[in-house]
Amino acid sequence: MRFYVGKTFEHRRGWVEEKLLQLAKVFCIDVCAYAVMSNHTHIILYVDDKKAKRLSDKAILIRWYKQFKGAWLTHKLVNGESLTNSERCLLSELIDEYRNRLSGYQLVYASAQRRYSA
Repeated sequence: MRFYVGKTFEHRRGWVEEKLLQLAKVFCIDVCAYAVMSNHTHIILYVDDKKAKRLSDKAILIRWYKQFKGAWLTHKLVNGESLTNSERCLLSELIDEYRNRLSGYQLVYASAQRRYSA
């Protein structure tokens, strides 16, 4: 069942476009096309997983920090602090997880929805 609330969300169009293009710089995606409608958005993305594989560990973390806080261990690497062997092992797992998330579209949508739906 639909309800007409008489509200317009035109004021969000510019923000949605800006946010989408900003997310494309963080995630390993290309925005092929998009249409921002008054109450929804259509997006066609190209997920560039090869790009994510080419990025260095530090580059992955820097991209991650543009959208998320990261973990204390990842900050140690970026800041050039020394790591123990066990920390390196944990860090490797974290970076692999971040790399996978940055080359997927699910988190792009979730990141866009977080503020858009507010």
